Amino acid sequence: MAALEAVLALREHAAQRVAIELLAPTDELVYRPLSVLDPFGAGGVRRYPLAEMAADLGAGLRQDGLAAVRPEQHAVRTDAGEQLRYDVLVVATGAERHPAFDRVLTFSDEGDVEAAHGLIQDIEQGYTKRVGFVVPEGVSWTLPLYELALMTATRAREMFVDDLALTLVTPEVAPLALFGPEVSAGVYGLLEGAGIAVETSSAARVEAGHSIVIEARGEPLVCDRVIALPHLRGRPVAGLPADSLGFLPVDEHGRVHGVEDVFAAGDGTAYAVKQGGLAAQQADAVAAEIARRIGLPVTPRPFEPVLRALLTGSRPRYLRRSLSENGPGEISEQPLWWPPTKIAGARLAPYLDARDAAGGDESVERSLAAHPSPGVRRRAVLAPRGEGEQRRVLLPVEQEDA
Repeated sequence: MAALEAVLALREHAAQRVAIELLAPTDELVYRPLSVLDPFGAGGVRRYPLAEMAADLGAGLRQDGLAAVRPEQHAVRTDAGEQLRYDVLVVATGAERHPAFDRVLTFSDEGDVEAAHGLIQDIEQGYTKRVGFVVPEGVSWTLPLYELALMTATRAREMFVDDLALTLVTPEVAPLALFGPEVSAGVYGLLEGAGIAVETSSAARVEAGHSIVIEARGEPLVCDRVIALPHLRGRPVAGLPADSLGFLPVDEHGRVHGVEDVFAAGDGTAYAVKQGGLAAQQADAVAAEIARRIGLPVTPRPFEPVLRALLTGSRPRYLRRSLSENGPGEISEQPLWWPPTKIAGARLAPYLDARDAAGGDESVERSLAAHPSPGVRRRAVLAPRGEGEQRRVLLPVEQEDA
């Protein structure tokens, strides 16, 4: 996500004045945030061919992995042993997911969908009566677990299962605390209305795959099944600095500490919150700084994170909060950005939305969304529609863009 947002931003700033090459170990962009829908048969992961996208954006594509960086030579070594030279390098290698507990269902991406679907079937058929949803300590992006809990409660209600006990256990001081007390109160109301018990400020471990032991609680919470989020670790790259968890240290413009002409963006950086929309914002800051370096009339803006999230459930909710300003959060049934997608990248979201429209398929996310709020100011951007065509896409102009 961060790499493609950076390419789109560089093309916007520099047009064809820079040569861009994508180095990617796979041939697809896998859009994972919708994987939470798959266990419920409501759509899910979308895939986009990188070759087509690179051609759209006038970029080269090399299918290979990044093995090492040689900053003194301005070169990288690939997994296949090739050496590629660069003037500027942007590293967007993401993070690795590791189970936090043994013998539980760790929900991290599309690979866990089948097991989650089996759990939902067991609930529907009455074999599973008590389910625990556990956020491990150290996990910053907790929203998928809230979505799974809310959608599980909705499915149980639809199937007339009335003896299901759901409990969400989290070390957060309040539900989705990153979004501030206003949003936490709204989310708590959703959980309470769905009959989901919540244990906040709770450091927990899971024993024997079903017993949730919470510090400062007397008896363990015994469940039939437990679903947990994974721990994230960085992917250290030889030749670049990394912290104790393997994440790349960067400044507010995405420059990797102590390494000339190397930038990084996305979940692989040491920024604490790992989320696709924030990764795109980091990439925008990187692209602006690169454009300034090559003499273009671009004023770089540092990474000032604005958290945006689409909370799926019986009815979608749009959540937003400026983390840099530590301001109040917003929760709304109406879109707070456009297109109303899970990953609110300023350029990547309308680009992917335009690709979906050009292919004749309704976006899963768009089908979840209500109509935009009336009176929202908009700006126009161009996105590919088909061969030789472009489509005018309208985006809301937010205060930070004014």
